[in-house]
Amino acid sequence: MTVATASPPPPGEWTLAFTPAEEEEGVEDGIPDHRPKSLLPLRPNPLPLRTHEFKECFSLYDKKQRGKIKANDLIVVMRCLGVSPTPGEVDRHLLAHKIDRNAELDFSTFLTIMHQQMQQEDPKKEILLAMLMTDREKKGYITAAELRAKLTQMGEKLSNREVDDLLRETNVGPSGKIQYNQFIQMVTLPIPDY
Repeated sequence: MTVATASPPPPGEWTLAFTPAEEEEGVEDGIPDHRPKSLLPLRPNPLPLRTHEFKECFSLYDKKQRGKIKANDLIVVMRCLGVSPTPGEVDRHLLAHKIDRNAELDFSTFLTIMHQQMQQEDPKKEILLAMLMTDREKKGYITAAELRAKLTQMGEKLSNREVDDLLRETNVGPSGKIQYNQFIQMVTLPIPDY
């Protein structure tokens, strides 16, 4: 059996680590934070951690190096960064910021749009809610026919071919029933990055 040991960081590169209890208490710099829990941050905003990644991707589409991207490229840039806005959602973001489809947007506006999209997007929850609305008897499954009807007739409509591909990947059993928990797991897996 091999045991890995960590060597301490070089002088000057020490970081402060907290025990779970200290983190719960809000200890910072070794001093407990006695503010009421309602004043302590509940969850860190993921945006600051990814700002560098967002800037890097934004810059790839800033063809003229002016700190702006075309509004038409917004959906592509957003999807490159792992969010999945629909064309309608992108149009609503642009409209909310009074940006014409043929205009440009700066990085600050882009960050705001990304933040809004990330806040509203939870694909597992969205799919589960849609499945639960179909499965009124709470059986835990829907039929392939019910799923096909929903996907081809509602929201951002899929073509029959797209639904066929999806059902093929889902491995629908001979009964034609789709367990929605398994379906949600399958369709929300990240796209392989080869």
